Amino acid sequence: MSEIAVDALTLDQAREELARLSTELAHHDRLYHQQDAPEISDADYDALKRRALDIEDRFPELTQDDSPSQVVGAAVSSQFAEVRHGVPMLSLDNAFAAEDVRDFEARIRRFLKLPADERVAFAVEPKIDGLSASLRYEDGVLVVGATRGDGRTGEDVTANLRTLSDVPQKLKGSGWPAVIEVRGEVYAPNDGFDAFNQAAEAEGRRTYANPRNFAAGSLRQKDPAITASRPLKFFAYAWGETSDPFAETQSDALKALESWGFPVNPRSTRVEGAEALLGLYDRLQADRATLGYDIDGIVYKVDRLDWQQRLGFVSRTPRWAVAHKFPAQQAQTVLEGIDVQVGRTGSLTPVARLHPVTVGGVVVRNATLHNEDEIARKDVRIGDTVILQRAGDVIPQILSVVLEKRPADAKPYVFPTHCPVCGSEAERPEGEVRRRCTGGLICDAQLVERLKHFVGRRAFDVEGLGEKQLVAFHERGWLKEPADIFRLARDAEKLDALRAEDGYGETSVANLVAGIDARRVIALDRLIFALGIREIGEQTSLLLARHFGAWDAFHAAALEAASGMPSPEWTRLAEGHGVSPRTLSVMAAADLPAADPWPEAPIDQKLALVFPGVAAPARRALAELAPDWPAIVELARVAREDGPSATLGEIAGIAGVGPVAARAVAAFFHEPHNRAVVDALIDQLDRVEDAERPKTDTAVAGKTVVFTGALERFTRDEAKARAEALGAKVSGSVSKKTDYLVAGPGAGSKLAEARKHGVTVLTEDEWLALIGAG
Repeated sequence: MSEIAVDALTLDQAREELARLSTELAHHDRLYHQQDAPEISDADYDALKRRALDIEDRFPELTQDDSPSQVVGAAVSSQFAEVRHGVPMLSLDNAFAAEDVRDFEARIRRFLKLPADERVAFAVEPKIDGLSASLRYEDGVLVVGATRGDGRTGEDVTANLRTLSDVPQKLKGSGWPAVIEVRGEVYAPNDGFDAFNQAAEAEGRRTYANPRNFAAGSLRQKDPAITASRPLKFFAYAWGETSDPFAETQSDALKALESWGFPVNPRSTRVEGAEALLGLYDRLQADRATLGYDIDGIVYKVDRLDWQQRLGFVSRTPRWAVAHKFPAQQAQTVLEGIDVQVGRTGSLTPVARLHPVTVGGVVVRNATLHNEDEIARKDVRIGDTVILQRAGDVIPQILSVVLEKRPADAKPYVFPTHCPVCGSEAERPEGEVRRRCTGGLICDAQLVERLKHFVGRRAFDVEGLGEKQLVAFHERGWLKEPADIFRLARDAEKLDALRAEDGYGETSVANLVAGIDARRVIALDRLIFALGIREIGEQTSLLLARHFGAWDAFHAAALEAASGMPSPEWTRLAEGHGVSPRTLSVMAAADLPAADPWPEAPIDQKLALVFPGVAAPARRALAELAPDWPAIVELARVAREDGPSATLGEIAGIAGVGPVAARAVAAFFHEPHNRAVVDALIDQLDRVEDAERPKTDTAVAGKTVVFTGALERFTRDEAKARAEALGAKVSGSVSKKTDYLVAGPGAGSKLAEARKHGVTVLTEDEWLALIGAG
């Protein structure tokens, strides 16, 4: 669907595409802002976000609280306390071409209705590639320092920021407001970054890919002494909450910040008009390698603050500012090999091993190849000379191959069909670009992440067994599968080692054992969810549990479904446009001769004759799959012999489950390793509780309910569980099919959407009264 132009999307297509983009962007935000480990380039990220914003612009009714236009950064990490910014730290819109900059000035002139002879002045500064930070001063004294976080709430890194010599503990001079949030960028100078990496590599310690990741990782240390040992600097460039105005222009504000003791970028300046902006852009790009720190563009801000106030914001980006990004930097080198890495969710990602080359002042040894389609599209082969690009100055990627330098013996790359870590089958679901390991619970690359999911709050919810303990126990070789968690609780030797070597007290060990043993009795839906089957979330697990009722019934059905999986050819046929179950039934019943009885007839006519009653859209889809008579005969055979078993069809037919989730269950239990892991787990459990059937005689049975706002009488999870037990369906979004919206304080866009659709809105007390719990 991403290939469909935004202006050609239907409303339903747009809703599906926006949901996909929102999920993907949130994933990349977490990697970039919380883990300092981006897996796509800035340019690729910008393209994803631009498409999402274009969809929101065309279909504003689809915008939700978590839509891309409403999100900045990522939620704060649990290792730091939260800090609410006095004024949100918002992101900037991007410009990539000269015409974008001219349009930027033209939009400002139109909005402000400026006469032709009035000039627009801009404050201009390099866009530092570091980590944004906010410093709150009260009566001139630093009281709180925070990261940007999600734009509204950041992480409290005050102790770490105090270690930076560029951050004044007390403001100098005079004239500063009683309260002011000073905004700026924490960055690592290139020479300090290179020296750190060289020393770390020599000592066998962790090195960093680039100065931005280094700065972010250094600032977000739990021990401020580590931050203090790192070569970090700070440039101030803006402000948030302030008790009093202190300047009339952006330029004067920067001068004031400098007089109070903050470093301000020496390349900051003031110019008038778009052409002057473009001239500065060219000069700064030419000087980029000599600056001594990484930048990825230049920022233009309307200088007059009263004009900034009038211009305001579009969504969560200011109209009065834009970031003009630099193009990626390129170089040529030789592709020496392709390594396939297995991610924490099983995705197989090819990484190019390169002959080391310097690109933009950074030595590059590896580059992303994205996926197997990208390798095939670019026809990248081991031994090729490739053009390398540091896209967005974050993750290098291969742009193209220099064909005239290709070795004579270079062969097309064959992507592996089995996991390089555990040897399990690596399947590629229809419609997806990534191949995934099906090893799941036995794949070492995925194991810790899978175990985190297994012990999570909505799965087994094992008290006292968090990520820290899982990682430590896994590193000691104690945890290789979920059953090992329960074996640990009865392994006296390992428990003694915890006391003697790991410093666990008797109470801590007793609590750990009690937490594990308490989960030897588990509800069926929690067990299914805990297995971490792809496409099987919490709600689908509940639907499966309620349909089969007991573990034995579900397990038997899953095994039978695994033995009756459809062939890839049948799946392609079934997913053809307009190909319905009836079409497949007609095709399966057809008895076709080997020889073509109508050799001169067009394909569409032949299909109409041999598959009577099949509609034109389905015939067109079949014609693409079967261009001649032998192919038609083969399609009929596929429809008759290669389809799913009746049990797989039963699972797919459960309301709310569907064929994709059903095939995921079958694929999981098709893998012998997974079956062995599940059997071992069941042996360690005392009992799997049968599913509770939802009630059908309550006031909300069969109704669709949405909860929103800051609920005060119950948690969101409690509300959802209670509603589902009463037979209601709980949804995360409001539509015409919603029956009730239960709104707590602070309800926003969902409340407005409910009123638009005429949905009944209830307070928490009204909801409790309705379900008889008031």
